[in-house]
Amino acid sequence: MTAPLEELYKRPGFLIRRANQIAVSLFLEESGALGITNSQYGILLVLKHHPGIDQISVAKLLGLDRSTTGMVLTKLERAGLIGRRVGTHDRRKRNLVLTRAGERMLGRLAEPARRAQMRVLSVFTAEERAAFLGLLDKFVGKFNGSTRVPLEALRAKCS
Repeated sequence: MTAPLEELYKRPGFLIRRANQIAVSLFLEESGALGITNSQYGILLVLKHHPGIDQISVAKLLGLDRSTTGMVLTKLERAGLIGRRVGTHDRRKRNLVLTRAGERMLGRLAEPARRAQMRVLSVFTAEERAAFLGLLDKFVGKFNGSTRVPLEALRAKCS
């Protein structure tokens, strides 16, 4: 291997992107039969805990851009996993809810998601896991506001 590539492979951005690719791959390996992506899983989880939330708020809670969120929501709606209802205070808004099928899917995803998380962290000792997650949290918290789509939950926490 050449020195410039070795330097590239040690850059934080490269390693973070590669780690994300691996984490996504492990999630899909565990949940593949269910046909749900990480983004879809995140949205289903948000809707479970925030029924009636609107699309823009979902995007902010997950740090997703609006167009990606809209596409993922449309796919979930077509699959019968979520429903959209006219807003009670603002009829232009659509409030999102899990359907019964969405609730069942979330239940079926619980174990594969847990296994994927355990696989991601399996290379670390218990002490290293805590340090790794703490450092990632610190990094994300510090630079959250400088992204194109800041995670709203962190914005409130860091303010």
